[in-house]
Amino acid sequence: MSSDIAPTRTIGGVDLPAAGTWKVDAGHTEVGFVGRHFMLTKVRGRFTGVDAAVEIGERPEDSRVTAVIDMASVDSGDGTRDDHLRSADFFDVAKYPRATFASTSVTWDGTSGTLVGDLTIKDVTRSVTLAVDYLGYARDPWDNDRAVFSAHGKINREDWGLTWNMALEAGGILVSKEIELTLDLETIRQS
Repeated sequence: MSSDIAPTRTIGGVDLPAAGTWKVDAGHTEVGFVGRHFMLTKVRGRFTGVDAAVEIGERPEDSRVTAVIDMASVDSGDGTRDDHLRSADFFDVAKYPRATFASTSVTWDGTSGTLVGDLTIKDVTRSVTLAVDYLGYARDPWDNDRAVFSAHGKINREDWGLTWNMALEAGGILVSKEIELTLDLETIRQS
């Protein structure tokens, strides 16, 4: 959406997105996770149903992020595993179809910052800290202003009641408790 207001501004010598609402483009966004199987192999997954917005503040520290994730949209590349993740053993999507995220604080320095927010899964809310990078701005061929961000952090899935596991005969557990979160967000300026 082109407007008379510049899509970026310079703060502290760094170009950053203009203040306003930037809606996440779900087709160019990935909310992913990485866990370990047998405590060795990385298993990657993602949620394809994400509705989110970034409210960029006049001061970067005043920015806010909100998101709703369709938990049934989980995709790990294996249908049997995805069905298990959707079951009551994990996300219980029949009872808890959505997860939500709402930021509570932002710190910012240059093109990087820290985003702290409340992540709710299965009606359990816990604080999550994400390291965020602003990757840049582009105007697409349809005259939309786009800002791109990446973020990552780690959580203990058991903090949200996602406790299903199996002990291994040789010791250890089948599925790691620690989960890496990886987000790549492409946003479109709304106002």
